[in-house]
Amino acid sequence: MNSATHEVTALSEIEIKYRLAAADTLRTLMKRTGDGRPVSIRGLADAAEVHHSTIGDLLTGKQQTVSEPVAQAVADRIGVDLGVLWIRDGRTARILQRRQAVSS
Repeated sequence: MNSATHEVTALSEIEIKYRLAAADTLRTLMKRTGDGRPVSIRGLADAAEVHHSTIGDLLTGKQQTVSEPVAQAVADRIGVDLGVLWIRDGRTARILQRRQAVSS
C-alpha cells in the first residue's frame, strides 16, 4: 500500500485582541498598583511574559493591541479589572498550527 505523508496547516483557534483604552491611565496606575507599590515597565513586562518593549510601545502609542492573556496579565499585575485598561478590539487573529507527518 502506498501511503503519502504530508504536512497539514490548520486554523485551530482565534486569538482575541484587546486595545489599550488610554496610555495615560496605564502610566498612572503603574505608579500605584492595587498593592500600593509602583511597577516598572520591566516588572510589568515580566508579569505579562512579554518583552519590555511591548509595554514601552503601549505607553507611547506605537503598539495599541495585545492578546487577551497579555491584557489580563497586565490588569492583574496592576490590580484592576480588565475593562479598566482594555477594550476588546473588533479584530481577531487566527493562529495557524502546523501538524507534522500526517499519513493518508
